[in-house]
Amino acid sequence: MLQVRAPPTFLPSTTSSSSPSSSSQAPAPSASFGRGSHRRGGLVPFAAAASPRRGAARRSVMAAAGAAKLEDADALIDSVETFIFDCDGVIWKGDKLIDGVPETLDLLRSKGKRLVFVTNNSTKSRKQYGKKFETLGLSVDEEEIFASSFAAAAYLQSIDFPKDKKVYVIGEEGILKELELAGFQYLGGPTDGDKKIELKPGFYMEHDKDVGAVVVGFDRYFNYYKVQYGTLCIRENPGCLFIATNRDAVTHLTDAQEWAGGGSMVGAILGSTKQEPLVVGKPSTFMMDYLAKKFGITTSQICMVGDRLDTDILFGQNGGCKTLLVLSGVTSLQTLQSPDNSIQPDFYTNQISDFLTLKAATV
Repeated sequence: MLQVRAPPTFLPSTTSSSSPSSSSQAPAPSASFGRGSHRRGGLVPFAAAASPRRGAARRSVMAAAGAAKLEDADALIDSVETFIFDCDGVIWKGDKLIDGVPETLDLLRSKGKRLVFVTNNSTKSRKQYGKKFETLGLSVDEEEIFASSFAAAAYLQSIDFPKDKKVYVIGEEGILKELELAGFQYLGGPTDGDKKIELKPGFYMEHDKDVGAVVVGFDRYFNYYKVQYGTLCIRENPGCLFIATNRDAVTHLTDAQEWAGGGSMVGAILGSTKQEPLVVGKPSTFMMDYLAKKFGITTSQICMVGDRLDTDILFGQNGGCKTLLVLSGVTSLQTLQSPDNSIQPDFYTNQISDFLTLKAATV
C-alpha cells in the first residue's frame, strides 16, 4: 500500500524530561507550544518555534484572571474561522447525542465556519467515527474527523517507521484499522484479549523481536498477557517506541457515569517499563500541527471547544488557539473555579447549544 508521509513540520515540540528512559527511546511529544522537526535520535524544536514558556506564561495569566462566562456567542463565532470540537462530553455522551448539537453545528456551518472533530478515543477509526456521526443524525465528512487512533498511525508515518518492523497494539479495532490503512504490520489488539499466562516453574514468555513500537490506547480487553508482552517489547527490543494515544483518566462509555480511561492502560505499561510514552493525542501538539498544515489554518483563528481542562483546553492553549470549556462532560464549574486549578479557558459555558440561546438573547 502506498504510504503517504507527513512532512516533518507536523511533529510536536519537545521538552526535556527527568523521567527515566532508555537512550534509544524517542523523547515524548511535549504539550508546549511550537512545532518540532524529526531527526534520527529524537524530536527537536525548530529554531523559529516559539518558546515553550509562552504557553506556560499565558496559562499563568489566565489562571490569575479566571475564565469568563460566555455572554456574547456572536462575538466569539465572528472572531475565528475554525471550531475544533472534542466529541465525548461535547457532542455526545456514550451513544447519546447532547441536546442542541445538530442545530448548533448547522448554525456554525451557515456562518461559513470550518468544523473539525478531534477525539482522544482510539477505539474507532475515522471511518467508524463517521458512521457513528451518521447514526446520531449528524452529517460529518471523514476528512473532518481526527481520532487518536489515526494520530498514532500518522506519527509513525511522519518518523519513517520502517515497514519491516511491526507494531504491537494494546488497544481496540480503531488503531488496527488506521495502521492497516497506513501500511504497517501489526499484532495484538482485541485478539490477545483471551490469552492467558500460566505461571509454571521456569516459564519463559517469548515475544516478537521485530516489534519496533508498542501503541497503547483504551482497551476493554486489557489483561496481564498484554502488559507482559508490551513490556518485553519495550524493554528488550532495541529502539522500541512506547506510544500512547492519550492519557485520559476517565472516559464516557455510557451517559450514566465516568469510566476508567486509556490513561489506566498506559499507566500499567509505564509502571512496568519505567519509560514515559510518546503521547500523540491531546494535549500533545501533534494533531494541532497536523490540522493547521492540512487545512492551512492559522491557529489564532481556531477556537478549541472541549470538556476537559488537562486535555482539550491545554491542547488549544498549547497550539495558540482560543478556548471554550463546556460543562456538559467531565469538568464541573466547581472544578474550574477551584483555587487548585491552574488551567483556565478563555470562556466557559454549559454546552455548545448555548451558542443558540446566547445568540437569541442578544437579538
